[in-house]
Amino acid sequence: MSSVDRLTEAIESIVSRKEELFALLAELVSHPTVSPPARNSDAAQGVIANRLQAMGFEVDRWTVYPGDDNIVGRLSGDASRRANSLIINGHIDVAEVGNDSGWTYPPFALTHGKDGRLYGRGVADMKGGLAASLFAIQMLREHCIELQGDLLFQSVIGEEAGEAGTLVAIERGYQADYAVVVDTSNLQMQGQGGVITGWITIESPTTLHDGMRAQTIHAGGRVRGASAIEKMTKVINALQELERDWAVMKSYPGFPAGSNTINPAVIEGGRHAAFIADRCALWITVHFYPNESYEEIIREIEDHVGRAAAADLWLRDNPPTFRWGGRSMIEERGEIFPSLELDTKHPGLATLQSAYESHMHQAPVVNMSPTVTDVGWFAHAGIPAVLFGPGELTHAHAVDESIDPDQLVHFAQIMARFIATWCNTSKEAKE
Repeated sequence: MSSVDRLTEAIESIVSRKEELFALLAELVSHPTVSPPARNSDAAQGVIANRLQAMGFEVDRWTVYPGDDNIVGRLSGDASRRANSLIINGHIDVAEVGNDSGWTYPPFALTHGKDGRLYGRGVADMKGGLAASLFAIQMLREHCIELQGDLLFQSVIGEEAGEAGTLVAIERGYQADYAVVVDTSNLQMQGQGGVITGWITIESPTTLHDGMRAQTIHAGGRVRGASAIEKMTKVINALQELERDWAVMKSYPGFPAGSNTINPAVIEGGRHAAFIADRCALWITVHFYPNESYEEIIREIEDHVGRAAAADLWLRDNPPTFRWGGRSMIEERGEIFPSLELDTKHPGLATLQSAYESHMHQAPVVNMSPTVTDVGWFAHAGIPAVLFGPGELTHAHAVDESIDPDQLVHFAQIMARFIATWCNTSKEAKE
């Protein structure tokens, strides 16, 4: 039997054996890898690791946080130096459930609903993408589809809490010629904007009693003091001014005007009603466009706030300080999701589009995600990437989260064809 016939059989077997795919998804859903609180993914990651090992992958498992391990499997190709390599990436953690009384079906038991959809926490975001990708690889292996290039499968932790499991995998040295993040995209091929959080802090060198306030604000008081809370209003005004300027001057195709926002989300200040506030911290969330880096955004905000502070007599001597991002909203109260400007001419995307068209008999939608995922970390590391996965965003994080089982099967079939094609294409063909 030719390799083409074997691939056809592998793809067809995904349909005939789809109950095995659903069983794998059910096993993953049964593990409540909810984040926050997180630190609960070891058992689910064990399922992934065992599956990869059974398919001949060399598995690297290491602890990112206690109870939360990253898994990276590598299937070395027959001609790794000459053929394209691929990373398939997804996160094992799922959104909070809270009180499940509003759920029609148990959130951690995969259920075939009366409407034909599959219900359970994480089916759309994004255990469905992980399970379908694993099953696609399994069918390729069982039908003896050899790959010349390396195939890497990453099941990472922490995406729901900005814990950058994908960044940790990149820092561990994992690279490839292309990466597909199989997160929720409704089978659309997407780039994304970015998000970064930051803390802006104003702090007084002295702590003054409430009784000193009159001397700090009235003529003849001769005490140069200030309330850090009141001074923070100047920072907030500066941020709003910059936000309005961005809305007027910046745009990007596929994004509504003014999507690039600066949200003053949380404010913390003062120590007691008997004292003038000597410290105030503002937690902001910043959204930016695909053609911008978070480093550029940091520079713009610090420059504008710095200029506003320099115009204030007290802030000039006590300027705001900044702490940007972080590796965990749980541990550090900070996160970064870099942007991804999709390279629509990259051969990896062209190969994925061809696989989609071969199966769906129509061109895929190529656009921008309205949310953020780990895909931006690949772009930030110089690895070409795309967001492409099953599931609809309206069901992600939702009560009664669900997914269309037919879409899950279609996704697995597209991925099987894409993997078999991309990892058997020479690197030279990309030039």
